[in-house]
Amino acid sequence: MAYITLKNINKIYPNGYHAVHDFNIEIEKGEFIVFVGPSGCGKSTTLRMIAGLEDISNGDFLINGNRANELGPREREVAMVFQSYALYPQMTVFDNIAFGLTLQGVDEEVIEQRVKKTAAILGLTDYLDRLPRALSGGQRQRVAIGRAIIRKVGIFLMDEPLSNLDAKQRVTMRSEIAQIHKETGATTIYVTHDQTEAMTLADRIVVMKDGYVQQIGTPYELYFNPVNVFVAGFIGEPPMNFIRGTVKDGKIHFGENVLDLNAMPGTDLKSYEGKEIIFGFRPEGIELGKHDNAYHVSAQVELTEMLGDNTNVYITTGEDKAILKVDPHDTPELDETIEFSIPFEHVYLFDAETESRVK
Repeated sequence: MAYITLKNINKIYPNGYHAVHDFNIEIEKGEFIVFVGPSGCGKSTTLRMIAGLEDISNGDFLINGNRANELGPREREVAMVFQSYALYPQMTVFDNIAFGLTLQGVDEEVIEQRVKKTAAILGLTDYLDRLPRALSGGQRQRVAIGRAIIRKVGIFLMDEPLSNLDAKQRVTMRSEIAQIHKETGATTIYVTHDQTEAMTLADRIVVMKDGYVQQIGTPYELYFNPVNVFVAGFIGEPPMNFIRGTVKDGKIHFGENVLDLNAMPGTDLKSYEGKEIIFGFRPEGIELGKHDNAYHVSAQVELTEMLGDNTNVYITTGEDKAILKVDPHDTPELDETIEFSIPFEHVYLFDAETESRVK
């Protein structure tokens, strides 16, 4: 039996707005699950339904096989970390971390031991006497996390906890959150719009759009086997390139460019004859020059972005545009015409009407 189960969960507001549609997932004890998607996709609403902060319109929410729809937040034994930290400004770091235990009437000696142990895990030992205003954003977020983990509950819920931090702090906090999860072993559900956070933290990722679950899988599965255009374009940085073409006589025509499908083993698009199809490839899934078992392209360089470990190359071929990711030592010149190859195993095809992956 899964530790947490969501069966056909829906959220419909009184004005008729359907925020979450038939959400289904089974989460095992100790898993780190990330809900990811653009703003307004329903990920935070789903998290709040799990926390008991939002009513579930219909469907079943189970903890350890027991229905928990009607339980309050405290009865569900969950701890939540908010985007805004939600610290008490008049309380010291010690008192903020200890707050939940104080409300429960835990003995002061036990509270002190547990706060000091939690502070040591989070690197806050030297800050216990300070007020939140004397801390950096990353330190405040660690206090918020400490207040959650000190309660020793079975479920941690995190709603975009790193969104208020700068880029360097986010990288540091990602590794700290991963380490905290490893040490506590608690089931964690984490919401973010940042696919990098999702890929680096998650055991499994739930990709959402417009209130619907698009795909659930490991980071590897979502990256290499996306089920549709949305997932393929959302996961990966820079995003996957998409070019629309038409199937004619077993070939895909993209303006002046033609891809002969007969050269791609296992590809049969007879049912798409005369129809539009979407051709996708990742920026890093290319090789400069001409290579065998690959689709060859000639393109003009419009812009380059040297990022240190790689260079993003913006190209134009006919009326189509794309981004390539290349070794910085291979950075081409502006307006240069380059040749590159897309190995057939790195080609993705999608139905232009449904945007589903063509297997």
